[in-house]
Amino acid sequence: MTTAARPDLDTRERVEAFVDAFYAKVLVDPLLAPIFLDVAAIELDVHLPHIKDYWCKLLLGETAYRRHTMNIHRQLHAKRELSTPDFQRWLDLFVATLEETYQGPGADRARRLATTIAGNMQVSVNPEGYPE
Repeated sequence: MTTAARPDLDTRERVEAFVDAFYAKVLVDPLLAPIFLDVAAIELDVHLPHIKDYWCKLLLGETAYRRHTMNIHRQLHAKRELSTPDFQRWLDLFVATLEETYQGPGADRARRLATTIAGNMQVSVNPEGYPE
């Protein structure tokens, strides 16, 4: 018996479906949901299109996303400290969502980028709390 190949993250439609699946997990996660819903108070109809544009920029080279991600997260960190477990949980959910449905060069790139982003974001929002 052969297993069907999973699609890659190589089109906008697939990236958008991935983001939707990922946020479905994040928004019910006991650790992350309060950060997104209570502290950041995101409006999903506004937030999700930005996040989809962000990942389409990173994975597909699209140019619609023009916000400064680090500044947004620094402001959030000022409201509620973002800690190592927060970033690790975000990354764990990201990778789990990715591995459930996608495989290929784009999925591999997304995994590498997410790992780098989580580490960079942690250092950027709280440089004093990150060991050198």
